[in-house]
Amino acid sequence: MTPPDRLAGTPRDAIARRVSELFTDPDRPDPPVRRSSEALFAPDSMAWRVHGDVGAMMVGGIASLLMQMLHPAVLAGVWDHSAFRENMQGRLRSTARFIARTTYAARPEAEAAIARVRAIHERVCGTLPDGTPYRASDPALLAWVHVTETSCFVEAWRRHVAPGATLAEQNRYLDEMARIGLALGAAPVPRSRREAQALMASTRPQLRVDDRTVEVARLLREQPGGNLPGPIRGLLMQAALDLLPGWAQAMHARTPLRPPRPLVRLAATGAASTLRWALR
Repeated sequence: MTPPDRLAGTPRDAIARRVSELFTDPDRPDPPVRRSSEALFAPDSMAWRVHGDVGAMMVGGIASLLMQMLHPAVLAGVWDHSAFRENMQGRLRSTARFIARTTYAARPEAEAAIARVRAIHERVCGTLPDGTPYRASDPALLAWVHVTETSCFVEAWRRHVAPGATLAEQNRYLDEMARIGLALGAAPVPRSRREAQALMASTRPQLRVDDRTVEVARLLREQPGGNLPGPIRGLLMQAALDLLPGWAQAMHARTPLRPPRPLVRLAATGAASTLRWALR
């Protein structure tokens, strides 16, 4: 007899379909990224472990965007040179596929993905509202993007998937991911939690919240995971906010994002478990 959760049309099937739709453009379906033993990272790497949980990666991805938008130059690059506001889901989908390719795909495909992103960064430049010039290829800006992504990914994984993860495992993940940061041109690139925290602390004086930050925060609240059930979508956003350092939460108090509620971690862990069950 077929188990109930295998039957077409079950809640499990519906959630699995909706999650898959988040990462597939219906108008331009890309072939799936195939796992390769010749990837940049070995199958027993921390990168494969951390990036393998969709729920935690969604939480970490939203949290990293909330962090990144606090840097005026990083926000300006996205604001001025992408369709982020009109097609946020497309932007998130592209980022997810880049992570998948550089984690699991064979080395030539991963290196080609890195080369494409570097070429895009070389073309992105402009001026901030105060007249300060910026370049997306600036190693310091790339370092901020890298440290926020990797720190949020590993913290989301530790919090919602592997609460018993050791500091050594977390440091190993950051050390592995330094390979991607360096390949993209970031500098400095942290290789441990201590170095990541130090880099964030040194960057904090440059961070700001302005009208554009508020607007992107609103879009993040409304769009990511838009086709998932409302309770799961809300919990993912709350979990992302809860993942931020206290100082970053305080900066986002000016945005339309609500502060984390009590028990949000427990509920978000349940939501991540639901996504894991649906996709298993």
